[in-house]
Amino acid sequence: MASTTLQEPSTEVKAFLNSDLKLLINGQRVSSANGETFEVLDPSNNLVLTRVPKGEAEDIDRAVKSARKAFETGPWRKLTVSERGKLIWKLADLIERDQEIFAQLESLDNGKPLAIARAADVPLTIDHFRYYAGLATKIHGETLDISVPYAPGAEFFDFTLREPVGVVGQIIPWNFPLLMATWKLGVALSAGNCVVLKPAEQTPLSALKLADLFVEAGFPDGVVNIVSGFGDAGAALAEHDDVDKVAFTGSTEVGHKIVQASAGNLKRVSLELGGKSPSIVFPDADLEIAAQGVANAIFFNHGQCCAAGSRLLVHNKVFEELVERVADTAKNIRLGPGMASDTDMGPLVSREQQERVLGYINSGLASGAQALAGGGKPEGLDAGCYISPTVFGKVKPEMKIIQEEIFGPVLVASPFDDLDEVIAKGNATEFGLASSVWTKDINKAHKVAKGLKAGTVWVNCHNIFDANAPFGGYKKSGYGREMGLHALEMYTQVKNVIIQIH
Repeated sequence: MASTTLQEPSTEVKAFLNSDLKLLINGQRVSSANGETFEVLDPSNNLVLTRVPKGEAEDIDRAVKSARKAFETGPWRKLTVSERGKLIWKLADLIERDQEIFAQLESLDNGKPLAIARAADVPLTIDHFRYYAGLATKIHGETLDISVPYAPGAEFFDFTLREPVGVVGQIIPWNFPLLMATWKLGVALSAGNCVVLKPAEQTPLSALKLADLFVEAGFPDGVVNIVSGFGDAGAALAEHDDVDKVAFTGSTEVGHKIVQASAGNLKRVSLELGGKSPSIVFPDADLEIAAQGVANAIFFNHGQCCAAGSRLLVHNKVFEELVERVADTAKNIRLGPGMASDTDMGPLVSREQQERVLGYINSGLASGAQALAGGGKPEGLDAGCYISPTVFGKVKPEMKIIQEEIFGPVLVASPFDDLDEVIAKGNATEFGLASSVWTKDINKAHKVAKGLKAGTVWVNCHNIFDANAPFGGYKKSGYGREMGLHALEMYTQVKNVIIQIH
């Protein structure tokens, strides 16, 4: 189904798109060193939205030097933790003021429905910055009682300091451009680090708008630097010897390259990578709620979600009924531009991503899988990067659509018979990011949650995120955690101080 009613961007958004967009380096809005720019496309029609600076290695180097200076000698480290928290809170207030601008930029740039950006992406962004604004005053060390057997009678006072890592390089993906930047910026700044942020080349607009607000909020020069560019800029950031930590969200393939690039100075690395998350439905579940939840798990954000419930495992007793419900939901999803008021699902982010997902769909069909819904491009939307919501049945474990991350609105459904079997099937992938379990039996839910090798297990829900809830993966889904107190572990380092008391 196609949507119809298109909303015009606001006057403020049009003014932003028509402005001379710049990088943020050392508190200044500057062009790229080579003066080059690149086009940013609207994935609903592949028309040019605007042009942004094409940052490269020289720009990354300038940004890193700026961050290093700000960290070592600038006023950032001299601010009290309360002052630091107030700056982050002020940033959240400015985002709240401009929330409609950010929502429209996310919709235009990424393709997601404007209603979703308004209801989820932007409010979560505001809440996240406020969470870490409050946490800035609560990062502390501890005192320790120690025994030193080779110093009988000696007295010691032992305490730890939790200090910022230093200069942090952050590389963010295109699926949640504003929110993913926020997940990384909030904790890094709360802990006292300085940052060089590199947004995805497909979706740089909200990050460049965010740059305006960092300046307006009064962050000291060099504390936050934002450089738009392509993969070479990201590689330069990951390799840079004056970067103390790199944080990356994206594909597992690129994650391997980030780890290799970090080896030069053994910088810290945190990775939030791919997923092939199972949604597991038992026969005692409320099938109406489960069917809607399973559909949302895969079709939310067009399936372009690392935690998407892309594998559906349903007990044989209710397999046909549940899968039919999900397929019916898929058939009735309205496709169209994100700025259309009646759009349920927008386009994929780019023509490249559309072709990638279509390749997986064709592979599944060629391997004998049955498309119960979708199975290709929708009619009448050829100008954009659309894929019909797709549900596959009659799949086999060795199929690519079962084993590999598709990152699109494609669900593969398989039956199971017992608890141990479904835990094994749930774990039968190289990924381990997330999962969901649908059942009314709390004992069953606990057993499955304990048995699954996944960083997050949702029970009777999926894609529930909160600033206080840690998120990250097992296995090839990465390491380190975003959000909550656990994120501090990757952005701080512990110093032990031992004083002999005479």
